[in-house]
Amino acid sequence: MIKKYDFLIIGGGVAGMSYALKVSKSGKGRIALVCKTTLDEANTAKAQGGIASVTDLMVDNFEKHIQDTIIAGDYISDPEAVEQVVKGGPAGIRDLLSWGVNFDKKDNGEFDLHREGGHSEFRILHHADDTGFEIQRGLMEAVRKDPNIEVLENHFAVEIITQHHLGIRVTRRNTDIECFGAYILNPETAKIDTYLSRVTLIATGGTGAVYATTTNPNIATGDGIAMVYRAKGKVRDMEFVQFHPTALYNPAERHPAYLITEAMRGYGGILRLPDGKEFMQKYDDRLSLAPRDIVARAIDNEMKIHGLEHVCLDVTHKDPEETKHHFPNIYAKCLSIGIDITKQYIPVAPCAHYMCGGIKVDLNAQSSIRRLYAVGECSCTGLHGGNRLASNSLIEAVVYADAAARHSVAEIDNYTFNEKIPEWNDNGTMSNEEKVLIAQDAREVNQIMSTYVGIVRSDLRLHRAWERLDLLYEETEHLFKRVKPTKDICELRNMINVGYLITRQALERKESRGLHYTIDYPKHALDK
Repeated sequence: MIKKYDFLIIGGGVAGMSYALKVSKSGKGRIALVCKTTLDEANTAKAQGGIASVTDLMVDNFEKHIQDTIIAGDYISDPEAVEQVVKGGPAGIRDLLSWGVNFDKKDNGEFDLHREGGHSEFRILHHADDTGFEIQRGLMEAVRKDPNIEVLENHFAVEIITQHHLGIRVTRRNTDIECFGAYILNPETAKIDTYLSRVTLIATGGTGAVYATTTNPNIATGDGIAMVYRAKGKVRDMEFVQFHPTALYNPAERHPAYLITEAMRGYGGILRLPDGKEFMQKYDDRLSLAPRDIVARAIDNEMKIHGLEHVCLDVTHKDPEETKHHFPNIYAKCLSIGIDITKQYIPVAPCAHYMCGGIKVDLNAQSSIRRLYAVGECSCTGLHGGNRLASNSLIEAVVYADAAARHSVAEIDNYTFNEKIPEWNDNGTMSNEEKVLIAQDAREVNQIMSTYVGIVRSDLRLHRAWERLDLLYEETEHLFKRVKPTKDICELRNMINVGYLITRQALERKESRGLHYTIDYPKHALDK
C-alpha cells in the first residue's frame, strides 16, 4: 500500500510532537506522526528532573547558561548550537505553556526553579519529579486535538527511502542523497507500506536499550540513527554515551531502571558509600554536584574498589515533608521496595541514559540527506559536545523542532512526491525458532556493550566488542534478507548498527574526553 503525506514524522516524543504542532499552523498539507508503540511511551515521559532555560534575569543570564553548557561538554560543543538553544530557550518554554504544559510555581507566581549538576544558577523548570511525563501529557493532548495531525501508533519505520531504492548506487561520498519517505510496518496487516513524503523528520529518541541496564524504555533501540546510517547519512559523536550516575539499584528492574533525578542532588542529596562515608571530595571540588561524567566515573571506581553493586544517595538530613513534596514519585517508588528515603539511604548505580551523538544536523535541523530533518536525542546538533549538561535535552528538542519547522515549511513547496518508488518486497516467513534467536542476540548485544563499551573503556575491550558485533551483524543481515521483517528483527538490526557506531567512533577518538574515558588515552590529546 502506498500512502502520501506532506510531512512524515517518525517518533512521538517532545521533538516529534513539537514539530508536528509547529508545521500544522502552516497549513502546508497532511501530517503523519508515526510512533512504534503508543504516543505516551517515549523517552520524554521518563525525564524526571526538568527543562533548563534562563527565566530569572535578576540572577541568571544567557552567558552563564552558555558557559555552563560548554564546560560540561568539555569544550567541544558547537558554540552556534549552544547559543541557539540557550537564547531560544525562553521562547521554547512559552511554546510549551501555550500547548498546556504546567510547571511548578511558588506562591508569588514565579517558577519554582531547581539547580542541577553543572549549572551555576537555579534555572531548571519542573513539574514535581515527573517533568517529562507532564510535557508528554500536554503535547499529547494538543496533538490529538489538532485535526491536521494523523497519529499512527504501533507503526514501525523499517527504512527511510532514498535513490538507493530506485536502483541508484549511493555511497557516503554522495552529496545529493535525497529522502522520499519511509517503509513502515503496519501491525494490523503485518505488511510494510510505502509512505511517500515531501519532508521527513526523524525524532526516534535514544539508544539506551543497547545496554543491559538503562533508564530508557525498551523501545530506545536507536532506530532513526541506524536507518540514517544505512542510508549513508552522516552520524557523529556516538562515543559520547551519557551514563546517569544515580539510577535506583533494583536488580528486579534493570531495563528500564528507575531514575533518581539529578535534582535530588541539587536539593542537597549527598553521595555516600553504604557505610556512610562520603567520597566525591576525592574526585571533584563540586562534590555531588559535579557534571554527570565525573560523578558516574567516581561511582564506578568506588564500586570497583570496594566490590560494591551500588553506592548510596542520602537525603535523610533534609526535612521529610519537604522531600516528599519535591519528590513524591521517587518517595513512592522507593517505598514500594521497602526504602523510606526520609530515613534510609537510596541505593544507586550508574546506567546508560542519554546519547549525545547521533544524526549530524545543522542549525536548521537538516541532516546530510536532503529533505530529511532530525530533532531530539537521535540528532547531533553539537550542543552537548562531549557531555550533556543536565536538563538541556528537552529544551534542545523544542528549540530545534521550531528551527526545523520554520525551514521545512519555507522549503516544502520546492519538493514533490517521487511516484517511482517501488513497494516493499515482503517475501519470507518467520519461525518460532528464529524469534528465540533474535531475543538471544539482543541480550548478547546488551552484554557486549555493557561489558566492553561502558563507562571506562580500553582499545582491547573496544576491539573485542567490534569483533563480536561484526559476527552478530553478519548473522542478522543474513536472516533479515530471507525472512518477513518484524519489529523484533528490525530492532535487533538497529541495536547492532548503533553498537557498532558507538564502538567504532570510540576507537577513533584517541583521547579521554567528556563521556568517553579510555585507560589507553587517559588525557586530552591537547594535554599530551
